Amino acid sequence: MKRLIIVEDQTAVREMLVEILRLDPNYQLVGECGDGQSAVALCLEAKPDLLVLDAKLPGLNGVDILRRITKKLPEMRVLIFSGHENPMLVREMLEAGAHGFVEKTAGLIELKKGLEAIANGGTYFGPAVAALLRDVVANPEASSAADFLTDREREILQLVAESHSTRGIATKLDISIKTVDNHRTNLMRKLNLHDVASLTRYAMEVGLIAQKKAQ
Repeated sequence: MKRLIIVEDQTAVREMLVEILRLDPNYQLVGECGDGQSAVALCLEAKPDLLVLDAKLPGLNGVDILRRITKKLPEMRVLIFSGHENPMLVREMLEAGAHGFVEKTAGLIELKKGLEAIANGGTYFGPAVAALLRDVVANPEASSAADFLTDREREILQLVAESHSTRGIATKLDISIKTVDNHRTNLMRKLNLHDVASLTRYAMEVGLIAQKKAQ
């Protein structure tokens, strides 16, 4: 029986996954949560065999979660289950340590297929993600300015895009306001973007945060 953690910020979706997978005799649910910081702490504490992870989470996105934990948990297998997919996001997830990626539009049957595949040591991609990967292979020169950001700059970019103030970011990351300003200046220079609205749009485009709904 594989020990499993589910990380999903939409409560209804997370509760549905918990109920479905709790009934599967192949898995033992050892934890669940809905935000990035809690996900890191929970995984490092519980050391699961399997992790079902959403790509978009408040505070810390899926890519940065994996970058923090995969080296410490090399045996853990990771399946991304997300409503947001683009070539850059899929590539970054795989580079960070994911073993499969299933889009939420593919449904729960695809999720269970993916989970079974990675649990048995394989990889798995939903149909839409598989199509994206074919595009990446066909266009290997495509890249992103986000590749040139440091982990801290990416983290601050996400928090800026989530409308956190400079003081709030400093408090959250336990760094000085001046350090936050320096990182923000550097990432603006690297991306050639010079206001919060532009940074927010960019963060949505590259998959650091979800698309904001119109009011």
